[in-house]
Amino acid sequence: MTPPIVAVVGGGQLARMMAGPATALGLHLRVLAEAPDAPAAQAVADAPVGAASDVAAVLALVDGADVLTFEHEHVPAAVLDAVTARGVPVHPGPAALVHAQDKAVMRRRLGALGVPCPRWAPVADLAALEEFRATTGGTAVVKTTRGGYDGKGVRVVRSGALPDDVLAWCADAAAGTGPALLVEELVPFTRELAVLVARTPSGRTAVWPVAESVQRDGVCAEVVAPAPALDPATAAQAEQVARTVADGLGVTGVLAVELFEVPDPDGGAPRVLVNELAMRPHNSGHWTIDGAVTSQFEQHLRAVLDLPLGAVTPVARWTVMANVLGSTLDDPTDALPAVLGADPGAKVHLYGKAVRPGRKLGHVTVSGDDLDDVRARARAAAARLRGETIDDGGTR
Repeated sequence: MTPPIVAVVGGGQLARMMAGPATALGLHLRVLAEAPDAPAAQAVADAPVGAASDVAAVLALVDGADVLTFEHEHVPAAVLDAVTARGVPVHPGPAALVHAQDKAVMRRRLGALGVPCPRWAPVADLAALEEFRATTGGTAVVKTTRGGYDGKGVRVVRSGALPDDVLAWCADAAAGTGPALLVEELVPFTRELAVLVARTPSGRTAVWPVAESVQRDGVCAEVVAPAPALDPATAAQAEQVARTVADGLGVTGVLAVELFEVPDPDGGAPRVLVNELAMRPHNSGHWTIDGAVTSQFEQHLRAVLDLPLGAVTPVARWTVMANVLGSTLDDPTDALPAVLGADPGAKVHLYGKAVRPGRKLGHVTVSGDDLDDVRARARAAAARLRGETIDDGGTR
C-alpha cells in the first residue's frame, strides 16, 4: 500500500500539528523544514531541510506527492509555478494564495466581492498617506502589503507628526527601495472575531462556530469559542463572509478570516469588517484540536486531498485556548507536572521551540460548561508554563 503523500512547505508549529491527524488518517506527511530542529522536524520523520524560496528544494519535496500545501504564505510565485508545471496540485492555488500574501491585492478583490472591509488606500508616498489621514482626523493604520504578521509591518498613527519609522517607510516606498504600503482607517471595533472555513477543490465547505480572539501587543493571546454573547445575526454575517471569501477567491484548505466587530450605526445587530486573511490553519483555530469534533488540522488535510469534510460541532459549551507567550523557564516542559497535576482537564500543546521573550511556545486548551471557570483554568495553566506563580485565585 502507498498512502497519499501530503507535502507541506514550512516546518513550524502548524506543520507539527498536522502530524497527529495525518498519522490517524494513514497519510504520509512530508515537511520542508527550515532547520533540522524545526518544530515539525521533531515530529515528522520525512522532513528535508530547505527554504521555501528554493525551487529545487520544493520540487524535491513534491516528488511523488499527491498535493502541496503550506503552513505559511511566504512562498514565491515562481516556486508555485514550477510545482504546477510538474503537474502536482497546489492547495491553496497560487491565484488564491496571492490574496493572503499581498494585502493590497486582498483589499481590491474583497471590495469587488462586496465583502465589508475598513476604508483603505494604497500609499505610494508621504503625500498619499497624508491625503488619507485628512479624511480620518489624522488617525490611521499603516501596513506593509507583504511580509507582516503578529503585529510586524503594522503601525498605528495618531493625529500630529508621523513616527520616524513610518516616514522612512514612505520614503522607501516612493523610491522603490522598500515594501509597498497601504493605509486603513483605525476601526473603533468592539472586539475581534475569527471564523474558519474549510473548502475542498470540488467546492464543499464547512464553517466552525465564530470565535472571539483577544490580542495583546498585536499577538493573539486567547481565543474563546464560541464568541460569548454574539448576536445570531452577527454570527450569520461572519459565517457568510467566510463562505463568500472562500468561494470568491477559490480557496482550498482552511481559511481563517479575522474580523472586527463594530456597532451598527442604525442600532441593529453589530456588523463585521474583514481585517486579515490566512489561507492555512491559524492560531485562532487551535481551539478546534480539543474543542471540536474535527480539528482544523485534520480538516485541512481532508480538504486539500478533496476528501469529505468532517463535522465542525463543538464538543463542549465553551472552549478557551490560551497561548504561552514566552517563559521564565529554560524549558516549559519542566512545568508539566505542576500544570497537569493542578488541572487534569487542561490540554497542553508545546511546540518544541527554544525560549525567547514573547515567543509563541505553545498553547493550552480547556473546555467545559462554565465560561469563567474554563477561562481561569486555561489562563492558570498557560501561566504555569510561563513560569509564573499561581495562587488559589489564578495568576499574579
